[in-house]
Amino acid sequence: MWKKAFVLILSMVLVGSIIIHPTPGNAYPTKPIELLCPFPAGGSIDLYSRLVADRVSKHLGQPIVVINKPGGAGTTIAADMISSKADGYKLGVLFNDYFSIVAKTQKIPFDPSHVVPLMTFAELKVGFMVKGDSPWKTLNDLLDYARKNPGKLRWGHSGRGLLTHINPTLVFRKAGVDTIDIPYKGAPESITALLGGHIDGIVQPYGAVAGHIKAGTIRYLVFFSDRRYSYPPDVPSALELGYPEAAKIMALIGVFANKDTPEDVKKILSDAFKKTFEDPEFKKGIEKIGDEPRFGGPELMIQSIKRQEEVTVPILKELGTYVGN
Repeated sequence: MWKKAFVLILSMVLVGSIIIHPTPGNAYPTKPIELLCPFPAGGSIDLYSRLVADRVSKHLGQPIVVINKPGGAGTTIAADMISSKADGYKLGVLFNDYFSIVAKTQKIPFDPSHVVPLMTFAELKVGFMVKGDSPWKTLNDLLDYARKNPGKLRWGHSGRGLLTHINPTLVFRKAGVDTIDIPYKGAPESITALLGGHIDGIVQPYGAVAGHIKAGTIRYLVFFSDRRYSYPPDVPSALELGYPEAAKIMALIGVFANKDTPEDVKKILSDAFKKTFEDPEFKKGIEKIGDEPRFGGPELMIQSIKRQEEVTVPILKELGTYVGN
């Protein structure tokens, strides 16, 4: 009799412990989740962050709060994720080139591999563009001019050693042309310089110039990608024009977390992200901002980073901006 009573009591204790102390995966999430954005409010990355937060929260049953923490093109939020508890309540939006370029040109006090990708949701359409009334109709037209006029072609980007500088540099070097590159603080300044005739071309993502593209005041000559995009469909990719190295450095955007986040929590988040991406309204939201929807798990982001490093590390060393990591 006492054995049966003992078994009954033990069973009740075990059941009670399961109820009182649920596993992290079963309980998660029980409170709002923070999604850190590495750029100020109002920009395209902020818009992406809020689109993700709005859609994913519906599948998690908890709100996702976007917190803008600019600094170091992602270093500030990466440091925050690493120093915070790895429980899935603090995530961040980062680019693949943060790891293949930015983290290799900054002295950062942490190991960037301590933040890991959960998913990829979009690809920025980055390319070289000229004024709408430019005499150069194709990239080859531009390169022919540069060959005949060494040191006269002037073009703008967002900073030496960054993606918008490295991609065209790879193209110009392979084409054997001598140009003058001019760094600007951001897209608005470079666009103003181009439209004012102070420079001949700029490199920016589609979202920054979408209105000008539709109005015909600016047009792309090439996208630094491995394929043509759905829009605008008449712009060739770097790969098809014979510049495979430039095609490797594509800007993918994804959501990252502390590497020590429990696997069951990662699984819950991954499932929610997958459901979000399958939502046609989410894809429309990305296209409305101006870029290409592209969903993938951690492997897609990891592979893109490794592929980029094959190209970026040598040129960063050559430019004198490589510091390691």
